[in-house]
Amino acid sequence: MAADKTLQVEELRQLSDDQLSEKLVALKKEQFNLRFQDATGQLQSTARVRQVRRAVARVKTLQNQRKAAAKVEG
Repeated sequence: MAADKTLQVEELRQLSDDQLSEKLVALKKEQFNLRFQDATGQLQSTARVRQVRRAVARVKTLQNQRKAAAKVEG
């Protein structure tokens, strides 16, 4: 399982800032849809909610790291 997380983080690090923002928007939409499915009783995989929430956190962490690095450099 740890290898899966590392691979995902490495894939995310290869994305540009714009691509990361697009990924975040897509994940937020999926998160909304999953919450809606849960509220209506149509949610198939409850584990997906956790996966998406953590993926959002990973993307935000990378964005914050890049902002901090840019602030130090500039």
